[in-house]
Amino acid sequence: MAGDRGAVTVEAAVAVAALVLVLGLSLTGLRAAVDQIRCVDAAREVARLLSRGDHGGSAEALSKIAPSGAVLTVRRDGDSVSVDVEVAALGRLLPGLRLRGSAFALLEPGVGEP
Repeated sequence: MAGDRGAVTVEAAVAVAALVLVLGLSLTGLRAAVDQIRCVDAAREVARLLSRGDHGGSAEALSKIAPSGAVLTVRRDGDSVSVDVEVAALGRLLPGLRLRGSAFALLEPGVGEP
């Protein structure tokens, strides 16, 4: 029919745009998941190093493992240490979404204040 000319082109353009949108959202979600895992790994490693009294190594581990812009919070309670690593998701690309990893470790005997 004469009125249907170009309909396939429009449908294909809409389908391609939808596929690109789905791919972009999938990659964004994957990147957020990777950054979440990095926060958990950084918190675990920093807690382990602080429990052994290695303060310099813990700062280096945080800078190498955690996503850029991560904020470290350390709490000592008696003979234990709790560590939180928090960062804005995708460098604030997803407003309101914060990624956080936490870890807990018992201090080894003779370890001073973290």
